[in-house]
Amino acid sequence: MKNSILTFLALLFSCFAIAQNLSEKEVPTIVKSTFLISYPDQTNEKWEKEKGNYEASFTIKDKEHAMVLDPEGNILETEEEIDVNKLPANALAYINTTYPNKKIKDAAKIIDAHGIVTFEAQVTSIDLIFDKQGTYIKSIAD
Repeated sequence: MKNSILTFLALLFSCFAIAQNLSEKEVPTIVKSTFLISYPDQTNEKWEKEKGNYEASFTIKDKEHAMVLDPEGNILETEEEIDVNKLPANALAYINTTYPNKKIKDAAKIIDAHGIVTFEAQVTSIDLIFDKQGTYIKSIAD
């Protein structure tokens, strides 16, 4: 019985940890306005709410993008899909050494609210994060 309750609680909390898809109507006006001013030419807009923030996923000229905003409409981070060969050379070398014979599935350039640039490379089911020079920072399991 005790294990059943613990399992139920674990499942309940994990449901809240997952991002929630939102309709456009559920996005605060200030968040939506900041997004539209920043990216007026975007298409395929989709919204999620995760950890109290709002994330817009969208397309510009066949490239995937994302923007994370807080509830007050402040931009926390932007992400742009890039070609794998646009990753810093040190990042590519790290991936080739650490994950030999593995293909980089996706790559992105991320800019945070302070203008700090990082890069993300998805290899297998792991996102690898690198600084602007291509130095490895951390791994995030998908």
